[in-house]
Amino acid sequence: MTLLLKQVTKRFDEHIAVYQLSLEIPEKEMFGFLGGNGAGKTTTFRMILGLLDKTEGEISWNGESINYDKSHLIGYLPEERGLYPKLTVRDQLIYLGKLRGMKKQEVIIELESWLERFKVPEYIDKKVDELSKGNQQKIQFITAVIHKPKLLILDEPFSGLDPINVEMLKEAVVDLKMQDTSIVFSSHRMEHVEELCEHLCILHKGKPVVQGSLKDIKQTFGRKNLVVHGDHSFDFLENFPGVVQYKKIAQGCELQIENEEISQRIFSALQGQGFIRKFDLEEPSLNDIFIEKVGASYE
Repeated sequence: MTLLLKQVTKRFDEHIAVYQLSLEIPEKEMFGFLGGNGAGKTTTFRMILGLLDKTEGEISWNGESINYDKSHLIGYLPEERGLYPKLTVRDQLIYLGKLRGMKKQEVIIELESWLERFKVPEYIDKKVDELSKGNQQKIQFITAVIHKPKLLILDEPFSGLDPINVEMLKEAVVDLKMQDTSIVFSSHRMEHVEELCEHLCILHKGKPVVQGSLKDIKQTFGRKNLVVHGDHSFDFLENFPGVVQYKKIAQGCELQIENEEISQRIFSALQGQGFIRKFDLEEPSLNDIFIEKVGASYE
């Protein structure tokens, strides 16, 4: 059940939020959308779900448009949280589960299982506004997955969470993927997409600037990162042929170089210069690629 977007554009009067976006999001995979505020991620998700009408283009899932008839197959975690603050967790999930076609007892079994997994079983009869923001986020996540969707869309699922809860949610997302759920998620944190996704799209001002498989994107980029640690000065490497960026650090230096061959020349140049504790050639990070494509530091 592949998700296809063909030349999708969304205009709000004179403002273009998304421009001619074409993507093929593979079935049973995790696909990442990267971009800052206003990049077009949330608008794209709302068009996929039919919550916003597209201005131009086509969107299909398994060859068909997405509408309310498919709501039992789809899970959506919006960036803006939408829980009822005065309802208990139990009543809230029963209500939302029934909207997805579940029976009350099914909901209770699934809910108790998820709360146990997230180490908060005692929250089942608490009102939402009695919970911390992090725990509200866990409940919101459960509402998106309790009906075991085939397609799961997560808009900034890890925002506002402490590191322990981020890891807890990441593990849950990976497990859902292993159960053949197709997952699309957005983030402004490159390391989350880099860790979890096989395919991705970086949006900038509504346009895709990088898209494809993570492996191919890194290979096509060409440049590599080189970390050198030692006890002497490496300042001479700043102007070494093939060094694109030089950063001095306490233990030595971090370099961005044009290709692998440059690393061998640097290695030769370091012979006889003193003791080298670390010489590590790494793939470029997504942050490196974004800076190259968009031209600005990004977090």
